[in-house]
Amino acid sequence: MRRLWLMVCLVFSLLALSACTAAEPAPLEGELANEILMLTAGALESINAVPEDSVEAEEAEAIKEKNTAIADGLSSWKSVMHDTGKVQNVISGVVTESEDGGYECVLTVEFASRKGEFKGFFAEDYDSPLGVSPTTFSFTPEYTTGEKLAKAGMNTLMGMGIVFLVLIFISILISCFKYINAFENKNKVAAPAPAAPAPAPVPVAEEENLADDLELAAVITAAIAAFDNTSADGLVVRSIKRAPGAKWKRA
Repeated sequence: MRRLWLMVCLVFSLLALSACTAAEPAPLEGELANEILMLTAGALESINAVPEDSVEAEEAEAIKEKNTAIADGLSSWKSVMHDTGKVQNVISGVVTESEDGGYECVLTVEFASRKGEFKGFFAEDYDSPLGVSPTTFSFTPEYTTGEKLAKAGMNTLMGMGIVFLVLIFISILISCFKYINAFENKNKVAAPAPAAPAPAPVPVAEEENLADDLELAAVITAAIAAFDNTSADGLVVRSIKRAPGAKWKRA
């Protein structure tokens, strides 16, 4: 257990040492730094001069003119102006070179309600007389520890509330499944049973027509008598029975 605590303490010590030894970028001095400070201060003054009810219109105009730096600054100002109030004065400013080869200007500003920072970021631009041009501006108010905790607590409550609402909705949806199934079963129409096949017709035996047989016998007898020139009284013709389904066949 002691070894574990020693390892944890060693890790924290190394992290703290690396944080303390990390070198901060050195402030930039000279004519370029002064020009960047003046450009950033001028942008801050222009944004601060915009009336509160005209911020959105000015932002739209900046976007239309493709002035993204001022548009970003107006958007940031719109989101914090109710917490900071108007700019009172600029306390200090510093320009440093960023890792990507650009420049960052930070103005420490005193607002009506609190202190804060106004940041400007610049990139190389060979078409500009200074060789650099602003890419974006932003405001960063300084909040007290109590305000930060209050915002964190509010965000936590909102997140928990959203989670609970989603869980309640899911539980209600699951509980409705049984009613949905019952409704579907109620409206389902039973398929009709297939009809039974009709029974095959039973063949009916044909009854012998004796009258036709007698007539046929008389005709044959008369024909034979006529052929032999004899009387038909001496001829006896037996009853002819017709076989069922018989057909006349040629000899």
